[in-house]
Amino acid sequence: MRWEDLDQQPCSLARTLAVVGDRWTLLILRDSFLGIRRFDVFEQRLGITRHVLTDRLKKLVSYGVLYKSPYQERPLREEYRLSDKGLELYPVILGLVSWGDKHMSDERGAPIVHTHKTCGLHMHPSTHCSECGDAITAKDVKLSVGVNWQGHLDEFLPKKPATQT
Repeated sequence: MRWEDLDQQPCSLARTLAVVGDRWTLLILRDSFLGIRRFDVFEQRLGITRHVLTDRLKKLVSYGVLYKSPYQERPLREEYRLSDKGLELYPVILGLVSWGDKHMSDERGAPIVHTHKTCGLHMHPSTHCSECGDAITAKDVKLSVGVNWQGHLDEFLPKKPATQT
């Protein structure tokens, strides 16, 4: 599988990685959720080259994750804002941050605390079933091929190993 072809794969994760699957893009998204919108501020905060930043921002705009919004008329200057599609990535970013807080932090603990505005308490993301509300882990989920993909993905999902007698 070639990196350039990820968006053509019959896998939602591969297609998603084609858009957000490199370190600079994830850091741009992090900063976007922190309220950063302007090219020069991204460049300064991330220490990223102009060429790479331009490339990543163009990709995020082309996939509809960010959109450009003018903030100055003459000369025209635009900032980058999260679209609704981009805002839907928040649980993904929050999940990565939470994993990092748990597994990658030092003796000082989490660098940023997330507080739920409604209840005022510090929170950690969790995944729940959309139908029954139960908390779920990877062990609680069964995978099957989508109805419109029948016959196309038989080789994609791993086969259940034969039980030994």
